[in-house]
Amino acid sequence: MRERLKYRPHHFLCSLGFEGKGYSEDFTANMSAIVEGTLRRADGVEVEIEVVGAADDICAPCPSRRGALCVAQDRIAQLDAAHGRALGIAPGDVLRWGEALERIAALPEGALEEICAGCQWLAGGMCAKALARLKAER
Repeated sequence: MRERLKYRPHHFLCSLGFEGKGYSEDFTANMSAIVEGTLRRADGVEVEIEVVGAADDICAPCPSRRGALCVAQDRIAQLDAAHGRALGIAPGDVLRWGEALERIAALPEGALEEICAGCQWLAGGMCAKALARLKAER
């Protein structure tokens, strides 16, 4: 059986820009295992990801998780909605990481400022740098 992850929409961009930082030690270790240990390995483009509308594989050890929701649920729901529209994904969709990268690479210039508005990581520029690298590779 093929490996499948569960992701809420905004975590596609988070995975692209991930640089080993997170909300807690457990969260960072989990995200590192998913991103660096699964998606960034040689065959990572083939990994299937199911889009979900609540807490996902990345959220599992997050200190802000409250069941299937987040203490910042309103902000997270806005991020998910904006990313879902921008990437053309919705809960229930399944795509390979390689397909997700193609959709991410197709984002127009300046898209992150709009779809990531309210994200505490946006100002760090990690996602913008990762998106620029991805576009340059294509």
